Amino acid sequence: MRRKIYFAGSIRGGRTDAELYRRMINYIQRTDTVLTEHVGHPELNLLERGRDRDGEIYQQDMAWLRESDLLIGECTCPSLGVGYELAYAEKCGKPCYLFYDRRKVQLSAMLTGNPYFHIHPYESEEDIFRALDEILASSPTQ
Repeated sequence: MRRKIYFAGSIRGGRTDAELYRRMINYIQRTDTVLTEHVGHPELNLLERGRDRDGEIYQQDMAWLRESDLLIGECTCPSLGVGYELAYAEKCGKPCYLFYDRRKVQLSAMLTGNPYFHIHPYESEEDIFRALDEILASSPTQ
């Protein structure tokens, strides 16, 4: 059975890693369903400009989080929205797997100090995909 994955990545906080998000989402979609595949669209922030849909976006994202089996987040680019999603996912008891490029940032102590989160620092995309293989092989549906 395909799991439902909530993929978290920066949108309004910065889109420098959008292509990486897309590659990660495509990789995950080989075996599972990514509810938030739009996060990997390289021009997502441009598509959202001028739209007064924040309430709709919030409601949809919270519904997807509640529906998901687990959260996978790429946290290299700091994002208030991703931080909120992580706290909400923890509150809902969703397993959370977080990635960040250790060559670029030092992840917040609010994440690294919280034993709830499974933190995966990486230096190459190969590191990411190897960890994703392990996560996806061992994570049951809820």
